[in-house]
Amino acid sequence: MVDSREAMKEQAKKDGIEFFMALGTEVNGKPNASVAPAQYIDDLLDNGAAFAGFASGGLWQTPAEGDIAYIPDPTTYTRLPWRHNMAVLHAFPYVKGELWPYASQNILKRLMDEIQTERGWTFKTGMEPEFFLVRHKEDGGIEIADSLDTSIKPCYHAYGIERAWPYLSKLSNYINEMGWGNPAIDSEDGNGQYEINIDYSDAMTTSDRLILLHYMAHAVAYHEGEGILPTFMGKPFTGNTGNGLNTHFSLWDENGNNLFLDETDRLGLSKLAYHFIAGVLENAWGMQALIGSNVNAYKRIGVPHPSSGSTWTPTHVMYGANNRTTMLRIPDGGRVEHRGVDGGASPHLATAAILAAGLDGIDRKLDPGECMEERNTYTMSDAELADFQPLPATLWEAANALQQNNVMRKAMGSGPHGDFVDFFAEEKRKEFAMYHSQVSQWEIDQYLLGPMPMW
Repeated sequence: MVDSREAMKEQAKKDGIEFFMALGTEVNGKPNASVAPAQYIDDLLDNGAAFAGFASGGLWQTPAEGDIAYIPDPTTYTRLPWRHNMAVLHAFPYVKGELWPYASQNILKRLMDEIQTERGWTFKTGMEPEFFLVRHKEDGGIEIADSLDTSIKPCYHAYGIERAWPYLSKLSNYINEMGWGNPAIDSEDGNGQYEINIDYSDAMTTSDRLILLHYMAHAVAYHEGEGILPTFMGKPFTGNTGNGLNTHFSLWDENGNNLFLDETDRLGLSKLAYHFIAGVLENAWGMQALIGSNVNAYKRIGVPHPSSGSTWTPTHVMYGANNRTTMLRIPDGGRVEHRGVDGGASPHLATAAILAAGLDGIDRKLDPGECMEERNTYTMSDAELADFQPLPATLWEAANALQQNNVMRKAMGSGPHGDFVDFFAEEKRKEFAMYHSQVSQWEIDQYLLGPMPMW
């Protein structure tokens, strides 16, 4: 990372950069990019890359509105490891000289700036992206790229890593070359599924890196030339474990102290951390559409366990100690993990939602209630679960809950068209309606000849 415009330009000259990519995103996490030759770098930094907001999607613009300018931040300079003559600059969307309030990275930036200015805090996150390596079939469907990965318990299997190593090792080397740090790579609970982690950082940096990681994962697959395709979608296969984006988080002060850490506490958490947890629990329904933002995300929740024996996805609003069946887990002192974030979610919006919910808990000094120790919540009876709210079953439910949540409404902000949550909820209801209008093969099999018993 460089600390100024001139320092960035000097570093780019040393690196032999010929092209700059302004990379941004929108509310669905899609990477939006525009590339300029190096001789146009001053214009790019001054005026940004012009995007038609309606065409790029997810920014609440109509075809009649003017350009959105994605203005790069020179301190985010990142040389692409697979294309050494190109550097990425992460960019913020502006309209008429002002940050566009409906852009996901701008929402997170505003919240981060507010807690820094008003409280002297920094929100830090570490995200664990999971993905499958797949191939297209002749019939248009997909299949697991590794045809030999048929184990009932593929998680951590050395063979799975070995067969995918040319791809995984290249990703790891690139991550380390960019200075992110790659502490772990493993095969995951689903056949053909992998996880490749990056070191934690402030929430904006982590979210930006996730957007670039998605782009890089596809670039590496393309250049491998083996017909493989990475997918981060929540549930690409009915009988396999889904992709999550488990998100670890903590608050830090200006002196570098972890405000979530209390070594005298049984779980290693401060009172502030417990209030934060309580806020996330209190606002779980209201934030769900922001952490599970497409229809596929809800096929991970409350569904039958795959052959491996567990979905590893939360079903109810609860927190636990080192318990992977709860929505929030405390893996270690000083940090909390949200296990409900979907692999297909926008990292900026998901992070902003967690932060807003947690701050509500801190401001209201909420109590998180019962901590689930080592109880398997998947096997608890209905009576035992009666005191815990189930998570929304569909994107439609989650979108409605978002609009009704005043904490999310205030935190996500508003702009010239109205409140962000109204825009987002309506977009997601449209998405659900489009999905719901499609007739699936399951319905044909079940109903073609008339009513059939379902079990």
